[in-house]
Amino acid sequence: MRYVVAIVGLLAIVGGLVGVKYKQISSMIQMGKEMQKAGPPPETVGSAVSQDQKWETTLSAVGSISPAKGVTIGNEIAGIVSSIKFDSGAIVKPGQVLIELDTSVERAQLASAVARKELAVVNATRSRQLIQHEAIAQSQVDTDESGLKSAAADVASLQAQIERKTIRAPFAGRLGIRQVNLGQYLNPGTAITVLQAVDNGYVDFTLPQQRLPDVAVGMPVRILLDAATKPLEGTVAAIDPTLDSTTRTIKLRATVPNTDTLRPGMFVTVSVILPQSANRVTVPATAVVHASFGNSVFIIEDKKDQSGAAVNGPDGKPLKVARQQFVRLGESRGDFVAVLDGVKPGQEVVSSGAFKLRNGAGVVVNNEVKQNPQLAPKVENH
Repeated sequence: MRYVVAIVGLLAIVGGLVGVKYKQISSMIQMGKEMQKAGPPPETVGSAVSQDQKWETTLSAVGSISPAKGVTIGNEIAGIVSSIKFDSGAIVKPGQVLIELDTSVERAQLASAVARKELAVVNATRSRQLIQHEAIAQSQVDTDESGLKSAAADVASLQAQIERKTIRAPFAGRLGIRQVNLGQYLNPGTAITVLQAVDNGYVDFTLPQQRLPDVAVGMPVRILLDAATKPLEGTVAAIDPTLDSTTRTIKLRATVPNTDTLRPGMFVTVSVILPQSANRVTVPATAVVHASFGNSVFIIEDKKDQSGAAVNGPDGKPLKVARQQFVRLGESRGDFVAVLDGVKPGQEVVSSGAFKLRNGAGVVVNNEVKQNPQLAPKVENH
């Protein structure tokens, strides 16, 4: 009898445990179904409203800085460097002496020529006096006059030769690195240094041939070296009348102001500012999700049921979902990017946290730490 009671009690305990577990499992299954029906928990994101902004119309290109005047200074005739009167990188004036070649031989020849000229002057003067008294023949006067002219020509030739051995700066500017040394023998045309003008320079760039009717001489341009420097203002100075037959592009030249930040050979970004402006639908650049299959943004909308009615949350407010919208982007300016197709002005888009979303995901907007996108942001170093 005791065994029967023990078995019955054990079965009752097991049955109770089975009932409790069944209830727990059923509750968990029901909860899982409700969670599956409700979907994953909403993601917290930041938002911004797409804007209709008026942007100036520009034509952008990559240009190269060219000097207003630039030459490689060399010597005309051979000689040995006897004096160097400049330093690398120095600023020089027009006509300033840079290099002097050895002229000892030419100066000795010049002294001899000057002496011959002085004698010729004396002979010519005497002959002019004597011919007045008909003391000598006219042929003698002509010979002395010819000797004077020949002696004067010899002196001028030697003086010019000495002057050619003195290399001067042809215009004001900044010198490059010195490439010769004292006592070095220079063949004609040896490069001594380079000289670049320090006044206004040029930036050369090209545009597609389709843009030729849109540009004209005198249009303002904006030159930007990099994001950390202030843009420089210039104007279109010249347009090449011929097109490149290979690339079908037109070459333009714009003036740039005198600045130490730009050096010949640098690459810069050039923007030709057109007279007309255009309206652009813009969103913060952080709202765009870039992918290999296309660019997209997430538009925040009210969650709706199958009938199209808004679904409210426990607080009575409509629930929000993120709808992925593929877009066609235009140019970027500052913290904004233009959307050519896919977004309308006034739509709320996800501006932060878009990388963790999928199409139709629930979202909770939290703009307590709100971004402040600007067209002309200023980056500060801390």
